[in-house]
Order: sequence, then C-alpha cells, then structure tokens
Amino acid sequence: MVAFMQDHVLPAETAYAEHRRAAGPDGHEVPPVVEELKERARAEGLWNLFLPAESGLTQLEYAPIAELSGWSLDLGPEAINCAAPDTGNMELLHLLGTERQRREWLAPLLAGRIRSAFAMTEPDVASSDATNIATSIVRDGDQYVVNGRKWWTSGAMDPRCAVFIVMGKTDPAAAAHRQQSMVIVPRDTPGVTVVRDLPVFGHHDQHGHAEVRFDDVRVPVDNVIGEEGGGFAAAQARLGPGRIHHCMRALGAAERALAMLVDRASSRVAFGGPLVDQGVVRQQIAESRLEIEQARLLCHHACHVIDTEGNKAARNLVALAKVAVPRAATAVVDRAIQVHGGAGVTDVTPLSAMYAWHRAMRLFDGPDEVHLRSVAKAELRRKPALTLPR
Repeated sequence: MVAFMQDHVLPAETAYAEHRRAAGPDGHEVPPVVEELKERARAEGLWNLFLPAESGLTQLEYAPIAELSGWSLDLGPEAINCAAPDTGNMELLHLLGTERQRREWLAPLLAGRIRSAFAMTEPDVASSDATNIATSIVRDGDQYVVNGRKWWTSGAMDPRCAVFIVMGKTDPAAAAHRQQSMVIVPRDTPGVTVVRDLPVFGHHDQHGHAEVRFDDVRVPVDNVIGEEGGGFAAAQARLGPGRIHHCMRALGAAERALAMLVDRASSRVAFGGPLVDQGVVRQQIAESRLEIEQARLLCHHACHVIDTEGNKAARNLVALAKVAVPRAATAVVDRAIQVHGGAGVTDVTPLSAMYAWHRAMRLFDGPDEVHLRSVAKAELRRKPALTLPR
C-alpha cells in the first residue's frame, strides 16, 4: 500500500487537480486518472479492504491501510474502492440486504462499476437527532411512495451514482426509534430530482454533496433494507464502522500535514535561519506529533474492541475517536497552514481543502456535541473502579 500510494496515487494528484479545475465547480465528471488507479489497485489486490468478509482483514488491520489512503483523500480511498459513502452502503447491504438487493446493488458496488449515495440528513429538521427525520415513506399496495427533501447527500452529483439509500418514516405513530425505515431508490426513478451541489467552505467536490427532492417516488416494497421500522437501528449499524473509517483516513491527512509542516519549516529561511530553528515552530511540531499519536491510539483501541467485542461494545470509543481525531487533524493542518503562510490558504497546497474537509468532519456522521452527550450518559452510568472516600 505504501508503494501504491507513493508511486501512483500521489503523482496522480496533479492530473486530477488539472481536470477538476478545467471542469469548474459545476463539472462533476470523473477525471480519467481515477479509473486508471482503480484498475491498477484491483490488479495489485488492493481492493475492498474495508469489508472483513471480502478482505479477511480485521478493523485494526485495515486501520493503517485506510490511514495511508487518507494522505490523498480525493484519490486514495476511491482507488482501492474504500471511499465513503459507498463503504457504508456496501456494509449495510452486506449486513441486511436480501439476495436480490445484494445481486443488483452490492455486487456492482463491490466491483467498482457504480457509485451510490446515502440520503438521511434534511434541511428542515435537526438531523443530528435521527428521530426527527420527516421524509415520508408510505405503503401503497406493493409499493412505497417516498416524499421528502434531503441535503448533504454525498455522492449524488457523481455521474456514476446509480442508487440512493433513503431514510424516512414509515410509521409516525410507532415508538420513536421504530418509525423509520430505509429503502433503496434507483437514481433514475421518476420523481427523484438532484437540485444542486452544496460546497464545503466554497469547495465543490467531484462526487458532490447534493440537495435532493423525492416527489411521489415509487419503489417496490421489497426495496426496504432489513425490516420496516428498522431504519434507526440500520443507521447506527451503518454509521458505526463509517465513523471509525473516517477517523482512520483523517489520521493520514494529519500525518501528511505534519510532514508538510516539517518540510516547509526546514527549507524556509526567515530572520537569519530556517523556520525550524524558531522555538515556537519546534513546539508546534512536537504538539502535532503528540496529538496524532494520542488520536491514533484511541482510534486503534476502538478498532480492537470492534474486532473482539463487536460494534455495540465499541460505540463509546468510536464516539470518542470521532471527536478526538478531527480535532487533532484540524489542529495539525492549521499549524501547517500557518507555517506555509499565504500558500496555505490557497489551492497552491492541499492544506486548505484538507482543513475544510476535516472541519466538516466535526459535523457529518453526528456532530461532536451528540457524541459527547452519548459519552457523558455512559459515564454517568458507569460504576467507578473504587468507592470514593467520604
């Protein structure tokens, strides 16, 4: 994986960036280098490594691979078919999909022939509380009728996006966590409208983060994932591994930012010597290494518990990692930006895009505050190892 990233992915970034600049913010076609890298990765056996059933790897074994891919977020994960949101959707279909659903949608996703999108977040409700989801999924005979408005539907702008997994309410009168269901909606279904792409800090990604409308969209009842009323539980099953995978990749971005910080500080001369001779810069380097190592240990600990005890047992560790790793990554990237000066805040370096994505990571897949709330609730229930003296 190191050789693949060093020899093929990092050198391909220039061609990718040139294609994206030529396409402009409204162009979401796939730069040819993406498919070239996928073909090479598959030939080298670097394919679907995120899914234990396919790769045979544990989460802890996959972690350093995902971290390396995170050095080049636009290219690395997709090159090895380990890019969000497809990974989460594939995990969901693998876990809960019927034989037909797996044949029709999971197989081409695993083959890298199509891409997908996950439509959960809505503009009109606080979607950090998934029980708020307002999109309606109403049964009409042997069909479901879907109506609603989603946004931050990552992947929807990609021309290869062939399918949405949509979360909505099938029974508003049920208990709060049994109202929701997930259904598969093919991209070309009548009534599906991709309204616009939403930029992240002014940057439009190739795959996009779209606003999508569903107007009287009809799909077969057997397009439900799992069981009717099981959407909330399915979302948690999907988002758990997805969150830790984001953390793995973010560590790679932090490592790249630190490497850029060290390189710039060592080569840039100011006030009679290289910047690295300045005590404040050395402290920034040391603080960055400290934060990365702390975040990595927490991430790997969560992976170990997932592997040995399951997703449920690891949920609080995953929540902690989901808060700690983006904090560390953005702090390191911010220091690298500062040392690069004006170049750090432009597209001359990848640092501004790295900062934007990892700052957004503190919101997607659950904002920091929701994860901290969950951790606090668990801590309040936890019995201390020793009884406090009175």
